[in-house]
Amino acid sequence: MVDVLQIATFAVILLIAVAWYLSYSAARLDRLHAKVEGAMSALDAQLIRRAEAALELANSGVLDPASALLIADAATESLERTTEQPVTDDLLDGQHFGGREGVESDLTAALSAALPDAVVQDLRARHDDLVADELDRVAASVLRVQLARRFHNDAVRDVRRVRAKRTVRWFGLAGYAALPEPVVFDDAAPPGLGR
Repeated sequence: MVDVLQIATFAVILLIAVAWYLSYSAARLDRLHAKVEGAMSALDAQLIRRAEAALELANSGVLDPASALLIADAATESLERTTEQPVTDDLLDGQHFGGREGVESDLTAALSAALPDAVVQDLRARHDDLVADELDRVAASVLRVQLARRFHNDAVRDVRRVRAKRTVRWFGLAGYAALPEPVVFDDAAPPGLGR
């Protein structure tokens, strides 16, 4: 015959284990959401740096006027767009990319069109180290954008994977947090700068 005390003890231990698991899962999901928000902020900062570096190159006077205007227009448009976020106490809460993909892809296309391999080689050959530094700054900022976007999208993938689990859905562990979306835009380096 089974003792009532043993059954009660087993039920309490089981209840504590389930509560711990749910608490752990909710905390993990919260950390993953915070990681996505931090990655979005980092991506936003890198996009601003890329646009500023492109604008500096366009204003340096070493590019032909058409290329300089093309890059300057795209970089200015990129700087004017910002990551959208609702006004809350938490500056990272609920921010999203706000449809900037097209603008950022346009800047990538402008850099690729204005800086083919032949132009970059010619600029490096004809001008001083200052121009080489400007080109290197643009190349470095493009690489940082690529890394920041990939880091963000990896964090989004982790959140989506955890939120797809039955336990998270059944117990509503995600709360009211919006499901994050990956950021997709063309961030390829111009061929001449991709070295």
